[in-house]
Amino acid sequence: MNISGGIYKGRKITSPDEKITRPTLSKVRMGIFNTLFSMVGDFDNLTFLDVFGGSGIMGLEALSRGFASATVIELNKKAANIIKKNYEQLKLKPDLIIGNSLNIIPKLNKKYNVAYVDPPYASGIYEEITGALKNTAEIIILEHPTSIKFDFENIIKQKQYGDKTITYIKA
Repeated sequence: MNISGGIYKGRKITSPDEKITRPTLSKVRMGIFNTLFSMVGDFDNLTFLDVFGGSGIMGLEALSRGFASATVIELNKKAANIIKKNYEQLKLKPDLIIGNSLNIIPKLNKKYNVAYVDPPYASGIYEEITGALKNTAEIIILEHPTSIKFDFENIIKQKQYGDKTITYIKA
């Protein structure tokens, strides 16, 4: 898997075993950051939270494209070790929190401009996790199966990529 834009564009990163994570496709990552840019403009001084880190690719994409900082939350220790290695190979120090996102989010002492949420599809925690983020992030980006519909009151935009939908929510 390669970083799709910014100063680290084209750099290869390692992805955990697909039994552990489901990597976000390059065209989806590009679409997310292009849409975000059209919403907020320059990413300088903005902060990014990747709630289910996987390989850490979304935080790396954010940093590559100019975000001031990126925090990654990951429960699986094998995936967390891969995130550390991916950041280190780019000479970056990961702001990595290992643990359950639902337990960690209420304890965060920081506000984020953008939170990216891509939980395991079968987890069923979409509403719970977005509710937990309402006081933590300004914009929540939720990746979910197209078959799951949401009626959040503050949806800014939705975009479909095959069998997945990206929903942008103003918190």
